[in-house]
Amino acid sequence: MSNEKLAKIKKAGFVLRPDTPDIKEVYTAIRKQFSDEGIEVMLSRKSAEMIGEEGVDFDDMCLACDFLVSLGGDGTLLSLARRSYQHHKPVVGINAGNLGFLADITVSEVEAFLKQLLNGEYRIDNRMMIAGYIKKRSGAKTNFFALNDVVVTSPIPSKMVHLNASIDGERFNSYRGDGIIISTPTGSTAYNLAAGGPVVYPLTKAFIITPVMAHSLTNQRPLVVPADFYIELDAEKYEAIVSVDGQERYELEEGDVLHLGGAERGARLLHRKKRNYFTVLKEKLHWGDKL
Repeated sequence: MSNEKLAKIKKAGFVLRPDTPDIKEVYTAIRKQFSDEGIEVMLSRKSAEMIGEEGVDFDDMCLACDFLVSLGGDGTLLSLARRSYQHHKPVVGINAGNLGFLADITVSEVEAFLKQLLNGEYRIDNRMMIAGYIKKRSGAKTNFFALNDVVVTSPIPSKMVHLNASIDGERFNSYRGDGIIISTPTGSTAYNLAAGGPVVYPLTKAFIITPVMAHSLTNQRPLVVPADFYIELDAEKYEAIVSVDGQERYELEEGDVLHLGGAERGARLLHRKKRNYFTVLKEKLHWGDKL
């Protein structure tokens, strides 16, 4: 566990769940709670326009603030972590709905959390991220980052995709089926879990490679490999869609290659000091519940 602390707790930059203008009332109440504790709030311009307020440019907000806040759900936090990657600011998630794996502070807990924050009762987790790019047959490159996962599927529902996979330049498998998930430990409780992949403790540095509905007589199983390996995928004779954290989509055509590696630095997620990952697992996955 890291003992890292914030140098200052004076300014917080907020991003709100998109396309939900009715979140304004919740945001206004939380902004007052931050202000009452002496923390200035800045709001990203896109979020501000959604609720009819004044905001600032996203990158300017990241530069000016000591930490960033996503108000919404896990999807809002995933987006914020990717967009703010170059600024490397700690991100805390306030969940405006149900308890999330990432955005685990509820609206009713904000006041108590702020007091804990100012008293130093928090921790900053460094979560592995994926640094990826697609090299087109033409030589053009498209770069991206992912905190949860990168999923490769067919662009046509119910149509099989054929993917060749290499690790550090050595071909190790071919996958035929509905697709493949390359997940971080943080994303192991997302699509990876639904597809039968393992839950991996989020501070682990590893890739989880999980086939989706493999069309094969061989026993295609999930594979966990160290984060310092490089993974390459190409869609032989098929087109495919690359989905990043379920939010960004790219085309993978014949002759294109998808390259994935561990990012140089991870996402810094700010949590309550007493927040226990296994308690969250138990609550979300109903482990130990009586049948």
